[in-house]
Amino acid sequence: MRSMLPPLLLLLLYERPGHGYDLIGRLSRLGMTDVEPGHVYRILRNLERERCVVSDWVITDTGPPRRRYELTADGLAELGTWMSQLTQLDHVVAACLARWAGASESCPAQPLPGADGGYAPTAGDGQPPAGF
Repeated sequence: MRSMLPPLLLLLLYERPGHGYDLIGRLSRLGMTDVEPGHVYRILRNLERERCVVSDWVITDTGPPRRRYELTADGLAELGTWMSQLTQLDHVVAACLARWAGASESCPAQPLPGADGGYAPTAGDGQPPAGF
């Protein structure tokens, strides 16, 4: 899931600019609950080096200055590229899940030899498919 952070951060910044902990909270609301702050800040710095985002320091009355990130035109183009790739991936994942649903109905799971209760689909001959 960590590989999803760049497009998710670009999307969140497309919606509205934000500082690091704001973005981490928004990621959490998207289901990315175990994100390490250091990793988010590394990705934001990389996106800034790639000119996808810009940042500036914002001084507040209630705490230390915060670095606020904002999407650039290059970032919007990169977001569009990511969304095209994710749309394609969505089709592949949907096809995979549909195929799994059909296969799991017609081919019950078999225990793996020597496994501790784990199960895997079989190739129809009682053996796991190639790659298992």
